[in-house]
Amino acid sequence: MTAGIRLKRLVESSRIVRRVLDELRGSAAPGVTTSELDEIARRLIEEEKGVPSFLGYRGYPASICASVNSEVVHGIPGGRKLAEGDLLSVDVGVYKDGFHGDAADSFFIDHAPGPKAQLLLDVTYEARRLAIEQARQGNRIGDLGAAVQEYVEAHGFGVVRDLVGHGIGRRLHEPPQIPNFGARGRGPRISEGMALAIEPMVNEGTADVIMLDDGWTVVTADGRLSAHAEHTVIVTSGEALVLTA
Repeated sequence: MTAGIRLKRLVESSRIVRRVLDELRGSAAPGVTTSELDEIARRLIEEEKGVPSFLGYRGYPASICASVNSEVVHGIPGGRKLAEGDLLSVDVGVYKDGFHGDAADSFFIDHAPGPKAQLLLDVTYEARRLAIEQARQGNRIGDLGAAVQEYVEAHGFGVVRDLVGHGIGRRLHEPPQIPNFGARGRGPRISEGMALAIEPMVNEGTADVIMLDDGWTVVTADGRLSAHAEHTVIVTSGEALVLTA
């Protein structure tokens, strides 16, 4: 397969991911359940002739991850009704024509419950942008993690260490792992053509997390808020190409 065909297919899967995320953001409102959002996502993905990357992955039972408030990632959609002021993190993966796209958005339902909560969200998105800025040919994976860690910790928030970003392509999770912390100049070298899923997970308080008994949902150890922002990008000779923008 040529590099051009590979890129075209990554672009297509990522386009569908963005369409789904935008639709879910518009549909999420007080009284809407996370399972209703999952149904919307699955319908849209199948309408686009894609397959939900997460459904059945290692036994995961849903098409999206919908994590609310203190849930960091991998929240299983269910009967929980969203409420005004909730912080919802939605993670979507799409598989089409042999390739995956993957991205996550976090947003408040109606409004942020306070200035610190809004700052948490703003810092998470900026940390993602700073990491993507480091995704350049010749840099190292540690440059991405350091960019996230330095910015997040300077604002008094915790960087989750137990979960990482990843390479992406024919498989949902491929090498290299992309920690959201680390030292500049360390780790694998970044090369042109790499497809990366860059995804800071930022906690309002401690960086420590706990896995719930469902075997999937990861929550903050102190019960405070968490935000998650992810993009699939392609490394070029210059600025990374963000496929899920």
